[in-house]
Amino acid sequence: MQSRLPQACFLCGTRVVGQMLCAECAADLPLLTGAGCPQCALPTAHGEICGTCLKHPPAYDRTLAVFAYDFPLDVLVQQCKYAHVTALTGVFAEQMAQRIGQPDPSIDYLLPMPLHPERLAQRGFNQAAEIARRLSPRLGIPWLPDACQRLRNTPSQAGLDLKSRQRNLRGAFACTIDLRGKRVALIDDVMTSGSSLDELARTARKAGAAEIHAWVLARTL
Repeated sequence: MQSRLPQACFLCGTRVVGQMLCAECAADLPLLTGAGCPQCALPTAHGEICGTCLKHPPAYDRTLAVFAYDFPLDVLVQQCKYAHVTALTGVFAEQMAQRIGQPDPSIDYLLPMPLHPERLAQRGFNQAAEIARRLSPRLGIPWLPDACQRLRNTPSQAGLDLKSRQRNLRGAFACTIDLRGKRVALIDDVMTSGSSLDELARTARKAGAAEIHAWVLARTL
């Protein structure tokens, strides 16, 4: 629950009540509003599937991204992850819920992108899990915090090309529940190449998931 006491906007310092962002800063967040590939959310001229997804279809069926990973949204994500401003996950979940609106009621579960236990111990929280936890009651869809695990503490994906990212993540996840016939939404904060979500989707598919959506706060363009 957000405080109703006066406080400062996280980005500009303007006085606000019961919110982390003032109306002006919230309006400055880089919403993705143009046509995009339904599978990976990268911009396309008329909302058609992009050439990359046609040539190499990802394991997830659709992607919903709320924002472009650009200023000032990128500042909020980095402050959440690395400065431990976990309250921002409430802002992220609210923005995602507004964009999703009335989701397909046949989505059975929200599955957050897992962190390896060593990374979780270092950071102290999993931002994807916090978003999923807060998103779940807003959408009325159960979230499963422990359905998927990260088996390997893979090196950072930063600076790797697509093939190296895919090799880096191969076999990195496990799913411990039966998802046969279920439709699931994978939850993450930022999609860059989509390699992590693709590998997690492959794992969910092996566990029987019938349809897999990727719901992310932001997409790197």
